[in-house]
Amino acid sequence: MTTDLVRATPRRLAWQRRRRSAVRFWKQYRTHRAGLVGLAALVLFALVALTAPLTVGSDVTGVTDAPGNPLEAPSTEFPLGTDRFGRDLLGLVVWGSRVSLLVGLLAAVLSVAIGAVVGITAGHFKGAYATVLMRITDWFLVMPTLVLAIALATVMSRSLGTVILAIGVTSWPTTARLVRAQTLAVESRPYIERAKALGGGHWHVMTRHVLPNVMPLVLAQTTLMISSSVLAEATLAFLGLGDPTVISWGGLLQDAREAGAVSAGDWWYLVPPGIAIAVVALTFTLCGRAVESVLNPRLGVAR
Repeated sequence: MTTDLVRATPRRLAWQRRRRSAVRFWKQYRTHRAGLVGLAALVLFALVALTAPLTVGSDVTGVTDAPGNPLEAPSTEFPLGTDRFGRDLLGLVVWGSRVSLLVGLLAAVLSVAIGAVVGITAGHFKGAYATVLMRITDWFLVMPTLVLAIALATVMSRSLGTVILAIGVTSWPTTARLVRAQTLAVESRPYIERAKALGGGHWHVMTRHVLPNVMPLVLAQTTLMISSSVLAEATLAFLGLGDPTVISWGGLLQDAREAGAVSAGDWWYLVPPGIAIAVVALTFTLCGRAVESVLNPRLGVAR
């Protein structure tokens, strides 16, 4: 019994520290009004995406049994009008949120994961290894991210996996630079030298000491990257490089372009998905800035 209590004590203390940190984070986050607005909008979009199968149903994407006439203007029956196939645009925008948010989230996670690995290893090992990694990072930084993503999406099959991969592997350099700088700052602290003197290897130092200290930066960067990833997915889909079998906001804009909605003045075909993309990007940006300000108080002082 005593042994079990002793073993449980460190875990209990760790959970208590994490709980206190979460409470402290939320108290500071609540002081950012823009962050709260962004968080409320983000929760709303998440609920809309998760409940789309119940609210609009998957049959909204079908073209064979469309309920309306092609390119109908907004009405009481179709609040946002219909597309060129006669499908309800409101239902398509709601259903498209699932793909756009999912691709944005997964692409951002992939991008930040690559950047974190590159940044931590380059900051820890230094020497020739770090030099090579940083020169590769610099090459990706000077190259236009969108052009690289378009080139990668062009040579691969048109699917959601391709879009996620194209965005993720071309947008990691900024994260790598930030994480490397933070890793160098952490590695210069005395307790890192003590850990090495006590026999801590490279893996131990990077995972047990460096990674926890760079995680706040990684979290803030992930939130900001989702906004860029959503915009990148919409751009690729608008250019016809997305998955043609799924509905996304960028895909709706591409359909509107092909249908000649711009020249015909069918504004209801263009405005709703465009506004959705802009609002989601703004939402994640507000949340990311608030998280960044909470985790790095010096930013708030500087502003």
